[in-house]
Amino acid sequence: MSRYQDHKRTRNKTVSFRLTPEEYRQMEERIKITGLPKNEFMIRSMLEQHISIRVGKFESDRLSLEVRRLKDVLNGVKVPEEAVDLLLECRALMEQLLHIANAEKEEFYDR
Repeated sequence: MSRYQDHKRTRNKTVSFRLTPEEYRQMEERIKITGLPKNEFMIRSMLEQHISIRVGKFESDRLSLEVRRLKDVLNGVKVPEEAVDLLLECRALMEQLLHIANAEKEEFYDR
């Protein structure tokens, strides 16, 4: 059975994107340098990279508004008891993201 016929495999989601010929060449060179299989390189590149919140008038304002909206929705949800811990964790995450966004915004404007 080929890997495409095995519907029970654990990695059953596909991600695709387009590159210019130059971007593709650069990507291939980076993959060769690491010695990793292409899929492992892509997974590590996406999941293990440092993420920073872009600070600026539009980016941080949009992020803050969206995170605040999600936090408000989580605060108003009435759910069965088994989901309470998950909602509390989500609420804490939203509060931390707001804190980070506001701190980076203040640092940006203090410069």
